[in-house]
Amino acid sequence: MFGGKTPAETAVAWTLVLFQVALMVGAIVGGAGSAWSVAPGVRTACRIGQYVGVAILLVGAVNLGRSLTALPTPVPHGELRTGGLYRWMRHPIYTGVMALTLGGAVPSGNPVRLACALGLVVLFMLKARWEEGRLRERYPGYDEYAASVARFVPGVRRLSNTRSTGAS
Repeated sequence: MFGGKTPAETAVAWTLVLFQVALMVGAIVGGAGSAWSVAPGVRTACRIGQYVGVAILLVGAVNLGRSLTALPTPVPHGELRTGGLYRWMRHPIYTGVMALTLGGAVPSGNPVRLACALGLVVLFMLKARWEEGRLRERYPGYDEYAASVARFVPGVRRLSNTRSTGAS
């Protein structure tokens, strides 16, 4: 079955991706005008964050190789990747997209763009948890890997700790 084991899983996977795309578009082009101004240092930090986000996203995609898919379900021919950026974070592509969108939304001064970027962060938190359920089913060693590697940001365990109890 394309994208999941069951039609329901496939529908959930595609729904998550469609919400992701909608929030990304909103974070990039949503709303007009600005409600706040940003100090030059914050603007510079956000720009650097965007560059770092692009680099993380691209390296994460290359590290996945043939396992890369737009859907949050493992591909049949895929392998569990634990090297490269996946040695330090389980979802570097999500991390890169979050850095890129937040880095653009914060200095925009636009509340719609910021709300979409923050919504994307929340969606990625939910999407990653859902995806990890599928990864656990597919890869027997996933629980050990997840216990030792952060979800999004190396060293940040509160948002990244997922054990089989489902605690996050």
